Amino acid sequence: MRLLITAGPTREHIDPVRFLSNCSTGKMGFAIAEAAIAAGHEVELIAGPVSIKPPAKANYTPVVSACDMLAAVMKYLPIVDAVIMTAAVADWRPAEQAQDKLKKHTMEPVIKLVPNPDILSEIKKVKTNQLVIGFAAETRNALEYAKDKLERKGLDMIVANDVSLPGAGFAVDTNIVSFVTQKNIEHLPLMSKQEIGCEIIRRLEEMSR
Repeated sequence: MRLLITAGPTREHIDPVRFLSNCSTGKMGFAIAEAAIAAGHEVELIAGPVSIKPPAKANYTPVVSACDMLAAVMKYLPIVDAVIMTAAVADWRPAEQAQDKLKKHTMEPVIKLVPNPDILSEIKKVKTNQLVIGFAAETRNALEYAKDKLERKGLDMIVANDVSLPGAGFAVDTNIVSFVTQKNIEHLPLMSKQEIGCEIIRRLEEMSR
């Protein structure tokens, strides 16, 4: 199969040196990409700003903002068999981006925000036969929110995780996840992100048969 995998955060710039972002490091998405390549699949890997090296055999597209990521996803969507959206895409961006660094004494105390495009919703509108797996990183009610997201976004599976748990979430090498589909919920124990990546690829292969 040819897989499209997104990873890492997006940055929504206020000016050339300041931005809104989140804690995602890309580790989970890169681990899935590595597992996919090891299993013999082709990988289109789209990632926001991260400090880790992508797998050598991935076709790597670095992006910055949510709008950049959407454009890259839409470019590759028609030629892939499945999408795994692990990226932590910012929900909002500044309404205006200054071309030069803003001086403190000229900055407003309130930044006006506008919504970013919802990439999974955009995929839902135009996808054909592609399988789509999403992620739901929450700090409470992870399964409840994941089930709702599964329905609203028309996903084939969603990976739910409570990032407040020890050993789970951002900037660590392990995670605790649950695989949620329309018919089943499967809870996995604490595992390395590489192991979880392999499990996700196995489930994807099963769904594609």
